[in-house]
Amino acid sequence: GSLKLPSPARPRVKFCVLGDQLHCDEAAKLGIPFKGLEELKTFKRNKKKVKKLAQEYDHFVASETILRVIPRLLGPTLSKLGKFPSLIAHGDPLENALMIVRSTVKFQLKKVVCLATPLGDCSMTVEELKLNLTLAVNYFVSLLKKTWQNVKSLNIKATQGEVIRIY
Repeated sequence: GSLKLPSPARPRVKFCVLGDQLHCDEAAKLGIPFKGLEELKTFKRNKKKVKKLAQEYDHFVASETILRVIPRLLGPTLSKLGKFPSLIAHGDPLENALMIVRSTVKFQLKKVVCLATPLGDCSMTVEELKLNLTLAVNYFVSLLKKTWQNVKSLNIKATQGEVIRIY
């Protein structure tokens, strides 16, 4: 499942807007890289070109009209790489859509003992980190079958810091 946190957990995500003229103009004003329909047609389902595009950016957002034709233009490569674009509605400002993506974290439960997800950034206050952490832990535990009975321990790990056990 995925959860939208109150504070953005990943502020430095590299976006690319795959949009119609309206969204491309808005992306240009915000200084965000974008690709129009004509640019996407040049890929012609070429796997190497699509992979190169996917490696350049962390996340893609697309207009409704473009989202329908992306599988035809780019092929299944973006889906296989887990970078299929999320939708931007025409009435919704682009900045709001990007903030939602920055604030959303995914929990993919498999038969794995360890799970990692970003919950904060060094620029955040202690209260924001605490709120993000509390919401994420409660959501994660609600996904488990026996909730807290399945949790042996919970640890927090900073990028270059030591591990802190919280449960």
